[in-house]
Amino acid sequence: MTNKNMNFFAKKLVAAFLNNKIIKPIPKIYTSKLIKANSFRKLCESKIKKPIIGFKAGGTAIPLIKKLKEKEPFYASVYKHNVLKNNSLVKKTKYTLGIELEVCYLIKKDFFNLQKIITEKNLNKVISHIGPCIEVVGYRQRKKGIKSFGDLCSDFGGNIKFVIGKLKKYTRNNVKNLKTNISNLNTIIQLMVTLIQLRESHEIFNICFKKTSKGQNKSQKRFLRFHRLNCRGRSYFEQRYL
Repeated sequence: MTNKNMNFFAKKLVAAFLNNKIIKPIPKIYTSKLIKANSFRKLCESKIKKPIIGFKAGGTAIPLIKKLKEKEPFYASVYKHNVLKNNSLVKKTKYTLGIELEVCYLIKKDFFNLQKIITEKNLNKVISHIGPCIEVVGYRQRKKGIKSFGDLCSDFGGNIKFVIGKLKKYTRNNVKNLKTNISNLNTIIQLMVTLIQLRESHEIFNICFKKTSKGQNKSQKRFLRFHRLNCRGRSYFEQRYL
């Protein structure tokens, strides 16, 4: 009976994912614990035949892990149809949590044929390019806030859309050189890094990458570095919504 129920709710969430719909919250039995949420996510992903372009890692900030009493981050598949071109329009809902600036890595094809274990020492050898990435985060359910990693993991990792900026050939220290900002289409307010509060703004946002001016002040530069390396600290998104 449990497997039938799980399959029933998975079909509902998959339909919402494919048709950009919002549904009632799925039962907490599938979201409260990360192990169960991960199983539910895998079941949902198995029902989608669209091509997968990559994977996202979530919950990497150590303070967040401690606050929610989790043991590890989570991951989810990123589908090609949800990766948008620069200057794309994204419609928000009441259940869109916000926008985050992330870093994406392009992995070499021979990575998938490796027979050895990947460690911190040899990880750099399998990365070919690096680039900035904007993620729209939220639910396909009528729910708000984050009580556990399972909330996000179970709903396709909380990923709504991705926009990938210009890729650069990867070197170990070039993460600080990914100058990016986020622009609001209607107010033309350029935000260096921070999350745009979608629920308090317009219905449609223009998500784009632009070069920042050389005259940005020191506090902006520090904030850029802080957010891009948010696995070492608490990101603005987490401060606002947790």
